[in-house]
Amino acid sequence: MLPFIRSDLAKFTAYKPHPSSNTAEPVAIKFDRLDTNESPYDLPPELKEKLAWTYQQVIETNRYPDGGHEQLKDAIAEYVNESANVAPSLFTAANISVGNGSDELIRSLLIATCLGGEGSILVAHPTFSMYGILAQTLGIKVVTVGRNQTNFAIDIKAAQTAITQTQNPLIRVVFVVHPNSPTANLLTAAELAWLRSLPEEILVVIDEAYFEFSQNSLVSELAQRPNWIVLRTFSKAFRLAALRVGYCIAHPEAIAILEKVRLPYNLPSFSLAAALVALQNRQLLLSSILQTQTERDKLIATLAQYPALQVAASAANFVYLRLQPNNSDAKEANLQSLHQQLRSAGTLVRLLNEGLRITIGTTEENSRTLERLQAAMTNFES
Repeated sequence: MLPFIRSDLAKFTAYKPHPSSNTAEPVAIKFDRLDTNESPYDLPPELKEKLAWTYQQVIETNRYPDGGHEQLKDAIAEYVNESANVAPSLFTAANISVGNGSDELIRSLLIATCLGGEGSILVAHPTFSMYGILAQTLGIKVVTVGRNQTNFAIDIKAAQTAITQTQNPLIRVVFVVHPNSPTANLLTAAELAWLRSLPEEILVVIDEAYFEFSQNSLVSELAQRPNWIVLRTFSKAFRLAALRVGYCIAHPEAIAILEKVRLPYNLPSFSLAAALVALQNRQLLLSSILQTQTERDKLIATLAQYPALQVAASAANFVYLRLQPNNSDAKEANLQSLHQQLRSAGTLVRLLNEGLRITIGTTEENSRTLERLQAAMTNFES
């Protein structure tokens, strides 16, 4: 360890993109890449051509990008109001902050709330790992609770106990995903009631990265809840994972604070242009959601036929697959074996502590994945 580096940074592992590839090289195109919850569909050629023209004729690469994001914020606010079916004027640019992916916004929220020993965060595992990773990089305490093993709901009793008993520092932020990753479940009525009961001293961050697939949003409650913030992204349904654009919706005072800690010129001009084009063509881009939902339900129905598998209902663009607990001693080894067999056959999925997360791909990718899973299960059950 270099003597000038914080000692606690040796205690955790950095987030690894595409961990299923087992390589530092870019993931080979030959794989069906169903491990990162991206859209399987690229931008249509006509939109790529429009963006290419924008890059050639409009963007000046020697100039900094628009640091205020005002045009994009206006467009996002319009979409938020439309998607939440609320008054067109309810949310404006003053309610929006834009980040280099949602990760930057999460980090800004942590800086604004917990840095310097002023707060801890609460998460329920399993969930999106970057909340904990980003907190650790900032020296912020992470308090974890479990989930119900049947429906993956947060252990509310344990969460409330953690909030009551955690001291020095107190829990200041609660992170939830709606629907959750990797388990794909929506927040339950009991979880929502608990979140609504939390005092205003606690920030509630609701990550709606998969909103377009679930069509279930809590945005309409923000006007009455100044301690709630909703995160969304262009990386999933809008097909812009390569360009790293995320945004959040919140009370204008919270947005003003985020703007204070945001890095200047945090989004490249091309990413700003692409997000605008995506919103202008949202009906075209979001038309693929029905296909993804159909493919998801077909995959779940097929996998449910295998007695050795537990596959959960999904409100997202992925499914969560576990092995039945009949042989708990060998479950971890069997899970790793199943993951490796899929990889060897050409499908990358996400290996987690308790299960596999499989992104919904194209019809062809899903068909190949099912064939490979069926072959692997034959080996597994024999």
